[in-house]
Amino acid sequence: MKRTLALLATCATALGLTTLATPQAEAATGCKVEYTVTNQWSGGFQAGVKVTNLGDPVSGWTLKFSLPDAGQKVVQGWNATWSQSGSAVTAANVDWNRTLATGAATDLGFTGTFAGANPKPTAFTLNGVACTGSVGGEEPPPDPDPDPDPGTPVGINGQLRVCGVNLCNQYNRPIQLRGMSTHGIQWFSKCYNNASLDALAKDWKSDLFRIAMYVQEQGYETDPAGFTSRVNSLVDMAEARGMYALIDFHTLTPGDPNYNLDRAKTFFASVAARNAVKKNVIYEIANEPNGVSWTAIKNYAEQVIPVIRAADPDAVIIVGTRGWSSLGVSDGSNETEVVNNPVNATNIMYAFHFYGASHKDNYRATVSRAAARLPLFVTEFGTVSATGGGTMDRASSVAWLDLLDQLKISYANWTYSDANESSAAFKPGTCNGTDYSSSGVLTESGALLKSRISTADSFPTG
Repeated sequence: MKRTLALLATCATALGLTTLATPQAEAATGCKVEYTVTNQWSGGFQAGVKVTNLGDPVSGWTLKFSLPDAGQKVVQGWNATWSQSGSAVTAANVDWNRTLATGAATDLGFTGTFAGANPKPTAFTLNGVACTGSVGGEEPPPDPDPDPDPGTPVGINGQLRVCGVNLCNQYNRPIQLRGMSTHGIQWFSKCYNNASLDALAKDWKSDLFRIAMYVQEQGYETDPAGFTSRVNSLVDMAEARGMYALIDFHTLTPGDPNYNLDRAKTFFASVAARNAVKKNVIYEIANEPNGVSWTAIKNYAEQVIPVIRAADPDAVIIVGTRGWSSLGVSDGSNETEVVNNPVNATNIMYAFHFYGASHKDNYRATVSRAAARLPLFVTEFGTVSATGGGTMDRASSVAWLDLLDQLKISYANWTYSDANESSAAFKPGTCNGTDYSSSGVLTESGALLKSRISTADSFPTG
């Protein structure tokens, strides 16, 4: 997913001996720099510098970095006002690229000379903030496994994409992912560790791990950097086991996702930049919009999706739908509002949620119709009532699972946790131990889901 820098071809401004004035600028909160030597000759070189703002919008910016070899000198630069003092180089905006929105990038470049070695610059900062490829100064990700286990879901299917109404693998063949969702990671963090993810990948044979990061309810808004770091850690843990990671921006109350628009832009700019090289990441940008029109949801999506695409152009993105992601059915509508007014973006899918004891034939009929017109992904469902409690409705749940299998619609069950509710896969107290698979720790819902998920996948490869 990494993109190379294009050669820059704009008017050059010769460097003089004048002092560079620092522009009036807001503090940045995160940034990424891609540095590429685009040409080199005896004693000289040309370099491209792509700067992406991952944090809040800035109006006026200064990029600074160090040339690690004493013989390196900037001779001529473009798309910024350049200066050098010793090994320290400064590039300040020009009028036309003064403003950098969240996720926006600008291309700079310079020619230089060197004597001996020509190492890459170090210590890039934007308005004083280190450009680590993330928001809040967290560490960049470990290098992804260049050769994932060929027997795992990610090893077999590789980078996913939407083709027609299907989720397709690297061979452009429709597939179905089956997996589990966390509960709120602010409440059940102890349930997500090496032992539980080993069990999910090896015993449950899960393809998918959904990471439910609540925005409110003691979630992201209380500690953006901490929750972003926790999500990234769980993405890494899923990747290490060959599972796909579905990053869920779990908006629920208030139901209008536009309430969290700025938070969403900041969060997704960060996680997309940090995880763009991975093949296992899927983004769910609004969990369950409710009490809000499809037009408002669509407007939100069309502002958040470009932020992700600026960093990660290839990943699948899932958009929540009206009526708690019911395609509007729970609000007395249906799928036609999405069919007739789809989100203006590519490589996207639409979320559908259901709970077996509450949502039955009319909801299944909607999914059957919609699946012929829209790419659907069941990012959350339960076997019980929509409250998360009550008795499991086995007949309805099995009917749903059979339908999803028939239509090759991917799904994540709520929840891989030991919450004291019948929707949980584990009995209370399970997450205090190390057993996440035996019949003794599974609830009725957990036993059903494990039996369905652990059956062999039939991923096509040709």
